[in-house]
Amino acid sequence: MRIEELIIYKDFAQGDLLRDMVRLMEHYKEEQDRTLCYDCMHRLLEIAASHGFYGNLWHCYLTNLLVNNENSYSKACEIRGNVEGTINELVLHDIRIFKELYDYDFKDMMNVLNVPEFALVLSYESCFQESKVYNTRIRDRICHLAMQFNSDDTPEAMKDTLTEFYKDYGVGKFGLHKAFRIKHGENGAEIEPILNIAHVHLNDLVGYEIPKKKLIDNTEAFVKGKKANNCLLFGDAGTGKSSSIKAIANEYYDDGLRIIEVYKHQFQDLNDVIAQVKNRNYKFIIYMDDLSFEDFEIEYKYLKAVIEGGLEKKPNNVLIYATSNRRHLVREKFSDKEDRRDDLHAGDTVQEKLSLVSRFGVTIFFCAPDKKQFQQIVKTLAERYSVNMPEEALLLEANKWELAHGGLSGRTAQQFIDYLLGQA
Repeated sequence: MRIEELIIYKDFAQGDLLRDMVRLMEHYKEEQDRTLCYDCMHRLLEIAASHGFYGNLWHCYLTNLLVNNENSYSKACEIRGNVEGTINELVLHDIRIFKELYDYDFKDMMNVLNVPEFALVLSYESCFQESKVYNTRIRDRICHLAMQFNSDDTPEAMKDTLTEFYKDYGVGKFGLHKAFRIKHGENGAEIEPILNIAHVHLNDLVGYEIPKKKLIDNTEAFVKGKKANNCLLFGDAGTGKSSSIKAIANEYYDDGLRIIEVYKHQFQDLNDVIAQVKNRNYKFIIYMDDLSFEDFEIEYKYLKAVIEGGLEKKPNNVLIYATSNRRHLVREKFSDKEDRRDDLHAGDTVQEKLSLVSRFGVTIFFCAPDKKQFQQIVKTLAERYSVNMPEEALLLEANKWELAHGGLSGRTAQQFIDYLLGQA
């Protein structure tokens, strides 16, 4: 099977199973190792359980290796598609080897080793609805790609299919997932996928058309490679700031947009995170939710340098989006004015606290709705979720609800509708 001759596609995350399968395929007549065969079956089934794979599990396993192998070719093709140069011949050499693995006929091996059960992993019906590794959409794409490979008659056709996949969806974790979080490990910051991002879309957010338009315009410029600004969404609680960011991630995923969530205590890892993503073909939004600082917290000074001010230029494929209930991010008190009387350069102190927000070129205000706007949001949501209730009674109950549950906001309206649906 010549896997030791692979040039570009090497160092697979689950490569031990590949080596054992190849050994089984090449030496089953001499060794007749039924134990190894059953062990390989077990591992294929475990991968199917964790990844949610179905159909030919051997093909799904091989496909999963190809779509996750971040190498010079796959990273060059992500989002962009075909590339020129000698590397195409080297990749075709590797694909020929994978084509042999795909086309291998296991019938003789099953007969010699007397393992008819192996046929079950070649036509597997999954009982698992969820994947612990991928969301359903990504899982189905990988299984479908495995079936496409099976129908490709030549290595050249298989290479074209794989390259098209890289163009459409990318490669590795950044290609297969929309959103990520930071985990601090032994080797520094690790970027890990968030499997279940909320399926919020911009049309789901009732009202706020002007704020949404500003956010869309800035984001579209960014994903198209034009100049764009860091963005701060500020205003009242429950008005859709965080939901707008999630909607942006869903809306522009197919255009190569990815979002990385970072918390305040992780600012020390920002340089490491940016270093890991700056040479990829995706556009990355580093997302900071509910960003604010007390006057004694100094992390904002570090953030200022990372956003704009350090010697190294921020990459063109990285922007910072933040949400906050505070316009100026750093808390200011009336007592600060008393303290400034003793400050020799009081203006410098004020500028120090305002300098962080000035790094955000676009600031978007989300204000709480008035009574009429709140009622319109309730009516729109009720219609969307098919709540059958007379309008007068609906609005009366909505008014009672908002008085007892946090006041006028889009979040309160959604919670009220959820309550009605739960009581139905």
